[in-house]
Amino acid sequence: MNTAVAEVNLRPVAPQNALVEGFSRLDKRRKLGLVGGAAALLLVLMAAFFMNRQADWKVLYANLSDKDGGAVIAQLTTLNVPYKHTDGGRAILVPADKVHDTRLRLASQGLPKGSITGFELMDNNKLGMTQFQERLSFQRGLEGELTRSIQALSSVSDARVHLALPNQNGFFREQQKPSASVLLTLHPGRTLDRTQIAGIVHLVASSVPELNPKAVSVLDETGALLSNPAEGQVGSVDTQQLQYVQQLEQVYVRRIMDLLEPLVGRENVRAQVTADVDFSLTEQTQEQHRPNQGTEPSAVRSQQTIEAADGNGSLAPPGVPGAVSNQPPAPSTAPVNGQPGAVGVTGANSVTNAAAGLKRREQVTNYEVDKTVRVTRGATGSVRRLSAAVVVNHRSVTDAKGAITSAAMPPEEVEKMTALVREAIGFSQDRGDSVNLMNAPFTRSTPTDNTVPWWQASNNRELAQSLAWPVGMVILGLIIFLGVVRPALRDINRPALAEQTGSGQASDTPQLEALLDETPDRPGLLPKPGTNEPSAEMLRLDDARRLAKENPVAVANIIKNWVNGEGGTAVAPT
Repeated sequence: MNTAVAEVNLRPVAPQNALVEGFSRLDKRRKLGLVGGAAALLLVLMAAFFMNRQADWKVLYANLSDKDGGAVIAQLTTLNVPYKHTDGGRAILVPADKVHDTRLRLASQGLPKGSITGFELMDNNKLGMTQFQERLSFQRGLEGELTRSIQALSSVSDARVHLALPNQNGFFREQQKPSASVLLTLHPGRTLDRTQIAGIVHLVASSVPELNPKAVSVLDETGALLSNPAEGQVGSVDTQQLQYVQQLEQVYVRRIMDLLEPLVGRENVRAQVTADVDFSLTEQTQEQHRPNQGTEPSAVRSQQTIEAADGNGSLAPPGVPGAVSNQPPAPSTAPVNGQPGAVGVTGANSVTNAAAGLKRREQVTNYEVDKTVRVTRGATGSVRRLSAAVVVNHRSVTDAKGAITSAAMPPEEVEKMTALVREAIGFSQDRGDSVNLMNAPFTRSTPTDNTVPWWQASNNRELAQSLAWPVGMVILGLIIFLGVVRPALRDINRPALAEQTGSGQASDTPQLEALLDETPDRPGLLPKPGTNEPSAEMLRLDDARRLAKENPVAVANIIKNWVNGEGGTAVAPT
């Protein structure tokens, strides 16, 4: 039985774009899915691009008043600087690369001014301002300038200054002195020491004429007086004194630890020292009078002579005329500490002339007394007593089996350590110091693990929040590409097995591929056993396969005509 192969008229097919041809073969649902997936993927890429280029916003100013916030925003609009506000308008954000430049530009224009106004109040003096208004504006400006200066301190969050400036009048004999009060609001966890408070007091006192530093009161937000206390509160507890005691105790503890840690090991010794410090200020004045010692001559302090005569006769010159009567009187022979003698002075000048009338003469001599004046001022901050308590852990001992046990130290070693501690703190028996060193086992507590899990760490959470948007965009793009775009592209690139007919029907591509790849098992087409040369049937099958691969459309039309029973150009078998 012979079969005839149909004659096929092969026409050259005009080349077409494979992508356009493949897209035209897709059904409506596939086309819509491909177009929508491509559009969604494009939107994801554009969103990722713009989000990556979005500026990192930083805080320009925070805690602004409404007036300052409006002025800053108006100036930012003039400077063409993008901004946005948060926290109800109290914080203004600008791009991170423009923060410092914007601050400098706004500072050159005096923004933000804040609620504190200084001497700029004097720049807007109105015509017809009275003397009282001018003096009040000056006082407000001075208070504002002092407030700004005090707020420049690192520990001060906010401050208010009140000045009491009395009106000076030349008609008053006693002028009233000015005074000032300062209210401070400190940052949480910060304090001011005495030197800083004294600096604030002297800053205010130096800025106001004739203001005594004692007339400046400094208070904190709790109402506690920080400046110098009143006269009746000089002996009160001072924070600086407590700090001095703590520092002194820490010095002694450090000395003990430095001596004992090399002997017993680290974490095997604990020490505490209590210091009794005397901060009282004492002043003692002592005056001593001592008598003359031995035969040492005494110094004459003063001497007084009184002479009197009756009115009946004139007082004649006493003594014998001549050089003898003009000699100075001889030293007194009366002892300083002895019994007082008779009043009067005996000598050549003591001549009683009864004929001249009644005469009286008195002489008083004062001698210096030995005196010693001693003024003693006691030093503040002197140590009155020290108490040291030291605990040393038991010594670790390893037995023959390698087990580690703890054992108490010998009493001799404990006594040596006690002597070291006494020498370290400067032990004084007269002062009443005490040292107690005890050897006892330490209880080792299991440390609690306070490590925060990595997913709860603040740094990791911030990193996850910053990466959430890019990673989400990448995942969304992959879902769209793998779920929608990629299957449509595979359908486009898959070769077509049949063209559309006049009725609009197309051949089934998978069935054609199965037909081409299938090798039918027909006995008549197989080569004879024992021969290596291909038969005519095999050659025709190879030609048919080559034709189907090179021009699948023509082969599909032939097979379709065979199925429909149309002869076409094919010759019926004979």
